[in-house]
Amino acid sequence: MTGRAPQEGGARDAARALFVDLTGREPDGLWSAPGRVNLIGEHTDYNDGFVLPFAIPQRTVAAVGRREDDRIRVRSTFAADAVEVGIGELDDLFPTREGQEPGVPEWAAYPLGVAWALRQATDSPGPLPGGVDIAIASDVPVGAGLSSSAAIEGATASALDALWDTGLDGAALARIGRRAENEAVGAPTGIMDQMASMLGEPDAAIFLDCRSLETRVVPLPVAASGLAILVMDTHVKHAHSTGGYRERRASCELGARIMGVPALRDLSVADLPRAQERMDDVTFRRVRHIVTENQRVLDTVRLLDERGVRAIGDLLVASHASMRDDFEISTPELDTAVDAALAAGALGARMTGGGFGGAAIAVVEQEAVGTVSQAVNAAFAAAGFATPLLFPVTPSAGAHRDA
Repeated sequence: MTGRAPQEGGARDAARALFVDLTGREPDGLWSAPGRVNLIGEHTDYNDGFVLPFAIPQRTVAAVGRREDDRIRVRSTFAADAVEVGIGELDDLFPTREGQEPGVPEWAAYPLGVAWALRQATDSPGPLPGGVDIAIASDVPVGAGLSSSAAIEGATASALDALWDTGLDGAALARIGRRAENEAVGAPTGIMDQMASMLGEPDAAIFLDCRSLETRVVPLPVAASGLAILVMDTHVKHAHSTGGYRERRASCELGARIMGVPALRDLSVADLPRAQERMDDVTFRRVRHIVTENQRVLDTVRLLDERGVRAIGDLLVASHASMRDDFEISTPELDTAVDAALAAGALGARMTGGGFGGAAIAVVEQEAVGTVSQAVNAAFAAAGFATPLLFPVTPSAGAHRDA
């Protein structure tokens, strides 16, 4: 069936109720950050390349209140028990070493890692910042490639920035989130997700240069164009900290070394014949995806500026083919979603996120959302796959204080 992902209010109410249950009082405030859809530009971020994500309406909410001691207690709807540590103990927990599990449950490593990274970035002589209680609830589907982790980081960072009076801007808080994910959780991700979650704007995508961290707001008037972006969550779970992601990143680093450049960002499509002569087939195909994907991002931005949303469909299709064939991060479920949506009339479709599961997106006519959804559901049923969760999204606001 076609479903609508829960909207922002559900997580807000759940986080507040969880905080009251944990502490017996109302929180000092509610902060939230969204998940994101990456319109195009997959695995280019850690190669210093270009990405074009946008924030979605589904959000993670952190209900936070000050404590009278120097301890941090976190509770989440993801787990039954709270986790509590002293602020001074964070340096003993993090960073997580290569191949080492975090010293706390993984879900707790995200908010606690943000607290650690924030302290590292703003540390100065003097007393520890005051302790806090944090209760987290989320409407962002977990494991769907919609950046539920960056939403946790963004909500937590926004809350601590306010309560600890650190005065950091959105880009700086995005870097805090990335450090937490890389060094506390141990997932070798780039900064795209955190930047999209912190800086997203309604009816716009964020064009991000992952080397300079310069951003530009690119109009993405989906609804005004008579279109919808349909998320197709396959329910195939993925995890960034597992081997496939690390292997792809290692292949990219190898390719850059072979070509004598700091990162694959420094190669163009014209360099690919020379790269093919120097590399084994697998490494070359990994490199070819990154190089051509960077160009597709630039082409997508140009088309959005010049011709609008309706012009980008072919680039989305080419991106999916590259991820499927060259980077080999798609799955049968993702391919089925993309193929069925296109066959039913979608203007373009591709998997989104890190791959190995998660979600795909399709750009469809507003009046065709039902038809395309039915076609995707039918294709999944015929293949014996679990029923996907299908819901439209619109580009939405980034992290902010809710109450």
